[in-house]
Amino acid sequence: MESDKWQAEVKIFNRARQRPSASWRQTTDRAFTLMGNGRFEDAGALLVRAADLEPWLSDSWFNLALLHKFRRDWEQARAAGLRAVALLDRNPGAPDWWNLGIAATALQDWALARRCWQAYGLRLAPGEGPVSLDYGTTPVRLSPEGESEVVWGRRLDPARVEVLSIPLPSSGRRWGEVVLHDGSPHGERVADGVPYPVFDEIELWAPSPVPTYVVLLQAETEADRDALERLVSEAGYAAEDWTSSVRLLCRDCSESRMPADDGHSEHHDPHDDGHLSHRSAGALWIPERECGVAAPAGVVRTLLDRWVAGNRSGRAYRDLEEVC
Repeated sequence: MESDKWQAEVKIFNRARQRPSASWRQTTDRAFTLMGNGRFEDAGALLVRAADLEPWLSDSWFNLALLHKFRRDWEQARAAGLRAVALLDRNPGAPDWWNLGIAATALQDWALARRCWQAYGLRLAPGEGPVSLDYGTTPVRLSPEGESEVVWGRRLDPARVEVLSIPLPSSGRRWGEVVLHDGSPHGERVADGVPYPVFDEIELWAPSPVPTYVVLLQAETEADRDALERLVSEAGYAAEDWTSSVRLLCRDCSESRMPADDGHSEHHDPHDDGHLSHRSAGALWIPERECGVAAPAGVVRTLLDRWVAGNRSGRAYRDLEEVC
């Protein structure tokens, strides 16, 4: 009798899992509407109510984990995410594992992060500590809710990108910083015929000690500009000609599929501001260039002086200023 009762309960339980109540659906829909309007506190109360209505449903806890991710409450996101994955019917490809992996990465809970990526279906080499995968370069949208800017970076793992471009000061980000990013792409950039998904930054994961300077260059030729970028790179830092590498796009264009500039290498594809309007690129070389330089205070002027010394008749700089 006890066995028959247990089997009957399982059948009811499984049937209910496939069909959450109308109250749960209405409560959840209302919560997501509030989330879309930025009313996270009100949405949270409704999602807690939904979890009380259907505590056996993984979606109840996934939605709560998602809310906590938006609020950057990583401890709560991890707790809700763990309950969500415990109730999953399947593992590989479930977004519950990906969201939990982001929370674990934010908290530097590397054992859990590794478990999440493997459960999602990614292959990891055995080990402990931070996940290190060769995912190549990718565009990432910095400060997506503010003065957004798409730059290029190196993917360290499924949730982290090291910034390789020199961001504009309006983004509040620096070259070499590591940002936590979301798993859902938001637009594409196409370079050499290859589409790259654009990931939105969630938050700064590791700051960079290297400041950003802006300087006006007088570079007679493109070769003179290239010489500065090469000189700074060989010193272990970065310089970027913002006059040619920055294009200004409206938000709709920034969040769509856009081609990258074929005239730049992989690490120096243009980055763009997601709020501003289009700018047409000029075909003629303009000797005066606005350049971003990422280097320590005691190094940046020395590098610029060395660059000028290489061709005093065709190179000069002025108005050097730390901006970020």
